[in-house]
Amino acid sequence: MTQTSRDLDQPSSAESSLPFTGPWLLAPMEGVTEPVFRELVLNRNGAELLGGAFTEFVRVTDHAIPTKVLRAHLGEARHEAPVGLQLMGADLEALALTARRAEEAGAPLLDLNFGCPAKGALRGCAGSATLTDPARVEATVRACSDAVKNIPVTAKMRAGYEDDSLLEDNVRAAEAGGAALVTVHCRTKAENYSPVIDWTRLSRAVEAATGPVCGNGGVRSHRDLERMREETGCQYVMVGHGALADPWIFTGTEVDSQTAASFLLEYSERLVASGSSTKGSVQRVKQLIVHWSAGGLCEDRDSWLKERDHEALLGRLRALSRQ
Repeated sequence: MTQTSRDLDQPSSAESSLPFTGPWLLAPMEGVTEPVFRELVLNRNGAELLGGAFTEFVRVTDHAIPTKVLRAHLGEARHEAPVGLQLMGADLEALALTARRAEEAGAPLLDLNFGCPAKGALRGCAGSATLTDPARVEATVRACSDAVKNIPVTAKMRAGYEDDSLLEDNVRAAEAGGAALVTVHCRTKAENYSPVIDWTRLSRAVEAATGPVCGNGGVRSHRDLERMREETGCQYVMVGHGALADPWIFTGTEVDSQTAASFLLEYSERLVASGSSTKGSVQRVKQLIVHWSAGGLCEDRDSWLKERDHEALLGRLRALSRQ
């Protein structure tokens, strides 16, 4: 076990400004953490453990995002655990105005994306592309932290771009800009979502930071949550793909196939109720099935993914949910 100088049970002044209700966080994931999925997960994990969640990133280009769009990303439901709004962009003026509107829209905190490896983000010098220039990281956080009045600004970054040589510089830059929390995904942009897992990078981030650090990457089971904190000194742990495989990962509840099927069925039904087509909702369900492990439901994963009849797939879920 790696020993760190930070006492996990003694919050820093920056940490005390954060609204999280527990140590585990649901990661922002494009195409996944829209209001329906977030609400289903938040409703199944107590706020004392699942302490917060985030929206999909909202891409800001050369103009500020309207308040009504930000409200739609946040959704209508409010939970004990807060849902932060994540922004990504390179135009500092547009970002700052969007940050101000996010606070007006009711966001309890604002997160800035310095981790997205998508080509579109890189072309716009946003996401992980910013990590080659710590001064730009600081300026981006500063623009947003200066724009809001009463909510904390946090930053989520990868361990680096091509390598992790600027990790400590980027962590310090985010804090210098006013970040109340820095989340570090332990892979670099070049490593994308490879099997490479290097938690020593999280330990380095903790040592470099003066405030709280959240670790991200490589959490596949409930046991991994506390293990990451113990081995790295991170105060918080953020879960992405692990929550797609098992939405109950935050509490460690082992569900049966009936409960697992009910989750996926409700996911589809609520997506349709919110305006999605049946085809679109089933495509979202299949997106989860790619990762799914809860309840032993997808031991025959290929048969689910190769099912072309949308109603037939939903029929299988209904039958399992009634067992």
